[in-house]
Amino acid sequence: QVQLVESGGGLVQAGGSLRLSCAASGRTVTGSGMGWFRQRPGKEREFVAAISWSGGSTRYADSVKGRFSISRDNAKSTFYLQMNSPKPEDTAVYYCAASSRYTTVVVTALYDYWGQGTQVTVSS
Repeated sequence: QVQLVESGGGLVQAGGSLRLSCAASGRTVTGSGMGWFRQRPGKEREFVAAISWSGGSTRYADSVKGRFSISRDNAKSTFYLQMNSPKPEDTAVYYCAASSRYTTVVVTALYDYWGQGTQVTVSS
């Protein structure tokens, strides 16, 4: 089993910045693709960003491209979502996820492990 724990959520003003972290423990996530998803009130969980094991390949939802950046530090078993210039519509619970078989995929069903989520609220 892999345990994922998100941190760094909170209240941020539109146009500011916030960095989410996801720490992995338990069975190694070596070779795993990692992703960030979010769930806005009344909406289904949606893809935000993903990164390959090496960090050499990334993928973003169109809605966050150019504003958010995903990265990872494999030595620390931690990966990140840097949120720059967030907008009120980015308000959501953000989840990190790990996929043992796929890399940079956008489909929730292809991820094996999930964190508990962290709330991000962007004020206007």
